[in-house]
Amino acid sequence: MHIELNGERTDIPDAATVADLVSRLELTQRRIAVEVNEDVVPRSRFGQHHLHPEDRVEIIHAIGGG
Repeated sequence: MHIELNGERTDIPDAATVADLVSRLELTQRRIAVEVNEDVVPRSRFGQHHLHPEDRVEIIHAIGGG
């Protein structure tokens, strides 16, 4: 199925979850925030939040600094 990931059309497997997408992008150990259709998905819900065709997903990396 097709989703929009950070502004770019991306193909992912049908019935994928946010956790599947994060794993596929090799971001499981990174500090990230995920938004689907402008709603933040808590990390505790990544495995239960199924993606649907044409969802708009934004993944933001937390960057530390001082």
